[in-house]
Amino acid sequence: MTGPFEQTEEVRAALDAGAPVVALESTIITHGMPWPRNFETARQVEDEIRAHGGTPATMAVIKGVLHIGLTEGQMTDLAKARDVAKLSRADLPVAMATRTTGATTVAATMIAARLAGIEVFATGGIGGVHRGAERSFDVSADLRELSETPVTVVAAGAKAILDLPKTWEMLETLGVPVIAVGQDVLPAFWSRGSEHPAPLRLDRPADIAAAHVMRGAMGLPGGQLVANPIPEADEIPAETLAPIIEQALSEAIRDGVSAKAVTPYLLSRIFELTEGRSLEANIALVLNNARLAAGIAREIGILRKEIAGATDAPL
Repeated sequence: MTGPFEQTEEVRAALDAGAPVVALESTIITHGMPWPRNFETARQVEDEIRAHGGTPATMAVIKGVLHIGLTEGQMTDLAKARDVAKLSRADLPVAMATRTTGATTVAATMIAARLAGIEVFATGGIGGVHRGAERSFDVSADLRELSETPVTVVAAGAKAILDLPKTWEMLETLGVPVIAVGQDVLPAFWSRGSEHPAPLRLDRPADIAAAHVMRGAMGLPGGQLVANPIPEADEIPAETLAPIIEQALSEAIRDGVSAKAVTPYLLSRIFELTEGRSLEANIALVLNNARLAAGIAREIGILRKEIAGATDAPL
């Protein structure tokens, strides 16, 4: 790439070879958990992608440079840093122009992935419509990004702290395919099931990859959201979480928490109220998503090569 972008040698070699690459966000490092658990988890997720045939590309802005993949030293420094900016679509160019250091959200990671030519991104859960959005108009930029940027995002649904019905409704309005994996209902982040039927269901990475490639071939903008349920052994049932989430939301209102501070506050409070169980579930679902994303990226690569071979074949 040209401009203020840098790739690790590992990522550059994989992209040049047409090998599967999976994008990863960095807010899980800076805003998701404390040192050294954040560093250990980030490395574990990268290793999971490598173990399943892919190359990880963790995104972050360091002193104004957008990094496509991080070295161990860069990841360590980011994991130890404090007061790191949280970058979405609006903040990303400003941070780069002013040589700021910042961690990428889902929206910013999708943008970085597109710039690098990476088609698959694994995360925990997407942002969406916040509860009370009819008063606050608090809606994550992740939803619009999914409708505009051609990246397949593998997540355990939307974060359970959100207004899930409104989130799914907005994605439908924006024309974003929401694909449940292996079940007919949408997962709810820490919980496998929910009361929301899945608009689409695909069970094989090859089929998800084919849908991604077909969407591009048709010239349709945007990506697709792959809602991958957390492994059964790691989930927290929705009925267990419901009163805990309500308590955390009430406390956030009481404490006047708003805007970008809401999600970190709620996740921290839920961690406390579940005695750490929510964090363990979060790590399990991210690893699960990384595995599936590597498989989808691999299948997209196979399809691309088949299409290229068919195009080059003599008539």
